[in-house]
Amino acid sequence: MSGSRAAAAVVMIALASSGILTGGKKKAYGVVAGTVFRDPGFALPEAKVVLTLRGDPKAKKLQEELTNYRGEFLFQVPPKEAVYVVKASMKGYGPEEKEATISGEDRADVNLVLVPLNK
Repeated sequence: MSGSRAAAAVVMIALASSGILTGGKKKAYGVVAGTVFRDPGFALPEAKVVLTLRGDPKAKKLQEELTNYRGEFLFQVPPKEAVYVVKASMKGYGPEEKEATISGEDRADVNLVLVPLNK
């Protein structure tokens, strides 16, 4: 990509994130993010992470993704007060889950550690 194209791309991203390109309506959201590690502390890429709402009698899956090469994940959620359950799992490891509280346009960080199953 040429220098002028790269500069134009940066300007477009800045305008979009500021709300100028969307008529001044910037989309608001909260963030639930974190990292999945494997015991003894190394990042765990491609672990499945599922987000549900605490207290949902059916534990309906709201979002799901695989962690990136650094074991990281990120979910955008509505900017209202809610408690979410974040559960990580991967074949060969025991699952782990933790809660994350969002009360607006804030960020909740969750770190999960999966322990290898004994054979």
